[in-house]
Amino acid sequence: MPKWLIPCLILCLQPWISAAEPLRWLSFKGQPGPGNGKKIVLISGDEEYRSEESCPMLAKLLSQRHGFDCTVLFSTDPEEGYIDPNNQQSLPGLEALETADLMIIGTRFRQLNEGQYQHLANFLNRGLPVMGFRTATHAFQGSGSTGDFKWSAFGLKILGETWINHHGRHKAQGTRSVVQAEHASHPILRGVGSIFAPSDVYGIRNLDPAEATILLRGGVTRSLEEFSPFVEGEKNDPMMPLAWLRAYESPNKQAKGKAFCTTLGASVDMLDADLRRLMINAAYHLTGLEVPERAEVAFVDDFSPTFYGFNNDEGYYPKRQLMIKDFELGSSASTGLARPESVPSQWRPTSPF
Repeated sequence: MPKWLIPCLILCLQPWISAAEPLRWLSFKGQPGPGNGKKIVLISGDEEYRSEESCPMLAKLLSQRHGFDCTVLFSTDPEEGYIDPNNQQSLPGLEALETADLMIIGTRFRQLNEGQYQHLANFLNRGLPVMGFRTATHAFQGSGSTGDFKWSAFGLKILGETWINHHGRHKAQGTRSVVQAEHASHPILRGVGSIFAPSDVYGIRNLDPAEATILLRGGVTRSLEEFSPFVEGEKNDPMMPLAWLRAYESPNKQAKGKAFCTTLGASVDMLDADLRRLMINAAYHLTGLEVPERAEVAFVDDFSPTFYGFNNDEGYYPKRQLMIKDFELGSSASTGLARPESVPSQWRPTSPF
């Protein structure tokens, strides 16, 4: 075969090779920065709040702005390889936790196999730090266990809370953060102003204030408009915990670790720079690094998040069959889809930087 034909054949075969072997996860090498030498694994997988959009965005920030090596995992279709948040049994790549320094998780009601849970148990049994957001309080469901640790209790045992209810009215009332006064100087709050999010406040019932450092509380707002006032009356008296730190006991009961949790975290919530800064600060703090005075949180790539809603609502959220490669560095597959008749204009498609 003439040597000049080889490059032509490679070009011709490349689409077939890519289709046959789709990416199973994303990896971002950290640029020079304070996080160099630290590895973060971000785990997406929920049917409602678009963690498949927010986790790649956060990983790009952490790697390109702050130096952390980042791996992003997704629920996928096992045959076609596209991102399938409705597939609760699919979460390839959890072996990345074996060399991780921090786990960031935003899953919802996943049901994994024994081997997958073992990777999670190995991580926690080393007493390594965890950051959970939004539905991580109910990250897993079913009868799966490792030893006597039931994974359906992950939120309660590791983060300090499980699913309770929508304390604010879902898709009608938003959230504005209020600093817990005695912890206003905590490093995780450094440079963090008032956060507004169009997802509602979650109910909190089990979190023990004697065992948790509550950093923020969530005030229920009258509407999804950014400057909407707080609702009056008992709804905000008291305000629910919104972000906190606590110690957890490992599944094998032989180690202690640190957990940070916020019940914010829908992809549209991440348009708020102060929420992004809160999570970046938490990553620094949990990995033992000095939190910057004002962490850089400008988007690396375009981020036009999709408003939250279940993926089986075909009228508004058609199956997109996005591929993991669509979220590689230099590209973004966020669509900005929203319910136009019920969503305020600031949450409709935009391209903010």
